[in-house]
Amino acid sequence: MPAQHAKSIALTAEWDRWVDALVAAGEYKSASEVMRDGLRALRDGRERHQANLMEIRVRIDKALDQADRGVFAQGSGEDAVRRAFDTACNKTTS
Repeated sequence: MPAQHAKSIALTAEWDRWVDALVAAGEYKSASEVMRDGLRALRDGRERHQANLMEIRVRIDKALDQADRGVFAQGSGEDAVRRAFDTACNKTTS
């Protein structure tokens, strides 16, 4: 696909060698393809990060609403934190 908007970028020697190695290995046809793939990965990571932050905000809002209504977790604060931590850990390993 021809470039519609050309950019000039400067790479460190290390990144330059790595990009050249990826192209030489046949993983990409050009340095431009490497850069586009890297930018897509960066964008996707940022979008996942934003989605995770949004989920955290929703959960905090829900918890604050429950607290305003007097609905609290059973046990001590330490117990509640431990349950929340365990839940989060189990969610990331599933």
